[in-house]
Parts: sequence; C-alpha cells; structure tokens
Amino acid sequence: MLVLRDPTPPEPLVLIPGFMADARSFMPQLARLGADRQVILLGPGLGDSLEKIVAEHAPHLPPHFAVVAHGLGGNIAIEILRKRPSAVTRIALISTDPLPEPPQLAAQQEALLVAAKTGHLRACIAQMLPATALHDAPWRDEVMALVMDMAETLGPRQFQRHLRVLQRRPDQQKTLRKANIPTLIITGASDTLIPRRRAEFLAAMMPQGCLEIIPEAGHMPQLEQPEAVTKVLETFLAGRLPTLVLK
Repeated sequence: MLVLRDPTPPEPLVLIPGFMADARSFMPQLARLGADRQVILLGPGLGDSLEKIVAEHAPHLPPHFAVVAHGLGGNIAIEILRKRPSAVTRIALISTDPLPEPPQLAAQQEALLVAAKTGHLRACIAQMLPATALHDAPWRDEVMALVMDMAETLGPRQFQRHLRVLQRRPDQQKTLRKANIPTLIITGASDTLIPRRRAEFLAAMMPQGCLEIIPEAGHMPQLEQPEAVTKVLETFLAGRLPTLVLK
C-alpha cells in the first residue's frame, strides 16, 4: 500500500511591522502567507532600543524561521539576525534603511516628542511619514488614514519609544555583509524616505541580496500595491529568486 506523507512544512514566518504600525500594515499579506505556514507577528515591544526590543522577543521565537519586515521593523530584523544568525533562514526587508539616523535629523526630531505628548500625535506622524512618501494615487488617502489609525492606536508613549529606537539605531552594515542567506530587498519606486539608491546599496552589500522595485508604490508598498508585494514574497518564501540580482 502506498502511503503519501505530507511534505515537510515550511519554516515559520516572523512578520515585523514598521514605525508606529501593527498587524494591519501586513493585513493584505497575512492570509496568503499564512496559508501553509505558521505566522508569528512581533508586536511593537516596550523597549526604546533595538537591543531591548530583541531581548524581549527573541526568547519566544522558534529555532528556525524566515523574516519579513518593514521600515523600523527591518532594523529589528537585522538585530535579530545579529543576535541569532543561525536561526534566520531567509529575510525580506521592505523600505528599510540600515544606516544610523543622521545626528542633525535626530536633533530636529526632539521637538516631536513634546508635540506627541501634548496631543499632536497626528501632526508628528504626518511629519515622519508625509503623504508625499507614498505614490500619488487614488488610494493614497486611504493608506494614510490607516497609517494614522495604527499610530493613534499605539499612542504617544509608543511614539516616544519608536522614535528613540530610530534615533539610536546603529550602523548595521557589518551584520548584513556577513548574512549569507537568501535576502530580498523590496522598495517602492516612488519612496522618498528610502530612495531607490539606498535600496540598491542594501541589496548589493548582502552576499545573496536581491532587489525588487514595486511600481506605483512609495514607502508602504505592501499596502499601496498589496497584490504585487504578496506575489513577490510568495515567490521568495518558496525558494525562488526575484528577477533583479545586484551582483
């Protein structure tokens, strides 16, 4: 009698939202990516540095897993990679900057901490993620409304923590250059916060780095062009490489 056994299930997937974002920032991808694998969503955490956030979450992660992360979540993912390099099987970074926050910009952001505490959180978010960072499309206002709602749900205290994490993030190039695992860098063609040249730089520094540029999308490509991003992630997580390899 022939007994058909289920193939080995794919490794779990860890999703890490970005600055002042929650699960809704990956809502279009959750159902498809979780169809055949365990999905673990990392919450925003209570830490005000990458080290503290990873120390909070790392003990609860499985022995091996893939990672998909956006923005600040990408920096958290890189810190996980530094702390547990043998645990991460593959990594996809969306709209992520591996370089430290410029000191002048960090100094300018100090005023936002006061503004957020005094009832001006929406204005602070609009400064950190202006509408012009998204592609000029009919759905831009809808995406921005979701961005604001996620931020208001997390609140001013979390804004302070996340801003401190951004300001204190280290130069992560050394970790990335040593990360010899399948790597996908996703960037929106219209992103003004993390421009294409930074995404190309990030993909080129990694031993197995690949770059996917999403047309008609800005800093939130997974929400602006959800079908395109989901398809690219499905291909990558299945073990196939995207089209553009910067080597």
